[in-house]
Amino acid sequence: MNDEPERQYRDDSGGTRLGSGPSPVELAEMALVEAELDQRWPETKIEPSLTRIATLMDLLGSPQQSYPAIHIAGTNGKTSVTRMIDALLTALHRRTGRITSPHLQLATERISIDNAPISPAKYVETYRELQPCVEMIDAQSAAAGGPAMSKFEVLTGMAYAAFAEAPVDVAIVETGMGGTWDATNVIDGQVAVITPIGLDHVDYLGPDLAAIAGEKAGIIKRAPESLVPRDNVAVIAQQEPEAMEVLLRRAVEVDAAVAREGAEFRVLARRVAVGGQQLELQGLGGVYDEIFLPLHGEHQARNAVLALAAVEAFFGAGSERQLDIDAVRAGFASVTSPGRMERMRSAPTIFIDAAHNPAGARALAATLGEEFDFRKLVGVVAVLGDKDAAGILEALEPVFDEIVVTTNGSPRAMDIDSLANLAVQRFGDERVVTADTLPDALETAIAIAEEVGDPVEAVSGAGVVVTGSVVTAGAARALFGKDPA
Repeated sequence: MNDEPERQYRDDSGGTRLGSGPSPVELAEMALVEAELDQRWPETKIEPSLTRIATLMDLLGSPQQSYPAIHIAGTNGKTSVTRMIDALLTALHRRTGRITSPHLQLATERISIDNAPISPAKYVETYRELQPCVEMIDAQSAAAGGPAMSKFEVLTGMAYAAFAEAPVDVAIVETGMGGTWDATNVIDGQVAVITPIGLDHVDYLGPDLAAIAGEKAGIIKRAPESLVPRDNVAVIAQQEPEAMEVLLRRAVEVDAAVAREGAEFRVLARRVAVGGQQLELQGLGGVYDEIFLPLHGEHQARNAVLALAAVEAFFGAGSERQLDIDAVRAGFASVTSPGRMERMRSAPTIFIDAAHNPAGARALAATLGEEFDFRKLVGVVAVLGDKDAAGILEALEPVFDEIVVTTNGSPRAMDIDSLANLAVQRFGDERVVTADTLPDALETAIAIAEEVGDPVEAVSGAGVVVTGSVVTAGAARALFGKDPA
């Protein structure tokens, strides 16, 4: 069921238009490009080198240097913070380019201009324009015994080129994995934002928080020498002490100014409101009150103040310079974060959430426990095989009455039997059901949720939450007829 029959998306000329979506021909051409890109290294595989992406940027004339940037790294909340920064800058009349990853439904979501994904036709056109340079770099790398450009490297190059062509006033760039060796790190953000750091991608980023923080800290840069001196600023969310120590040491090494959650900025107050929450935020430039954020959870309130501080830092805001309060209110009120406690339907209420690690699952569980009062809540869970499924299930167990274990259709998904065995260890046999596909799991979960007392009471007090992976959230979103956003 889709209650948004028309959506806004980028057209080939760089403007926006309303329409029912791309044509079948455009989607077919994009599918061909995706098939080509999928033959490259996936974004879950990285090499500690920026040589290939830097060479591509040189061949393209360094498009990433033609606009200022805000760069975002961390473990949890990156996409929500990126989208909030975008919304605030748009409300402050700046033309924005945004990189997020991974996508939920369609790869065009990764490259947005003016808060809208580029069209499939523009995606294909941009790729084809870069393709000769990419193939040249592939050949050079192969001759030296190295790999071809990865899919993520190519996508990053496409985004930076598209932003320069638009052109945008500012780029808001979410890292893919890590920071120092992330392909996005050929850009020099004047504001580096570090969201909460946790244990994730330990095979690539390091075995502990200090090592992971060291990798993320690589986006904090020294300000370039120029005729008009400026500070680079690191805006840092609350962290575990071992992570914070690494981040602050990096800031000192590169002479970057620092703004920390809990010190220079913080959430002063929050209360649950219909469709989200009402906030009072202490920013770098003063107090911002009567802020409505149409997202649920304390973690989203903290994401909001992190985004606010980042935008203040970008404009050089301080104690004597506060952003326009009406623009800030309008920006936050316009925020969307698809796949993050996103309501799909009512009676029974169905949410999807892209929690894919224990920290994300704990934030989801806290939101469900504090802001909702379901008589019965059923989880639909599908997890990728390289994730901490046991930790995710442990975090969700207190809030789900029952759980339906399934697969999201990805070749990387954990098989149903293995996930079910982990679920039984935490929930017990009587609270775990399996389903072969995500549509079957949704149907089963809805039936379970409605199996209580009076039918009217059951429907009004029943809830279903689909979670466990970004892939799971994206697949569920498509099942409900939601357009990529």
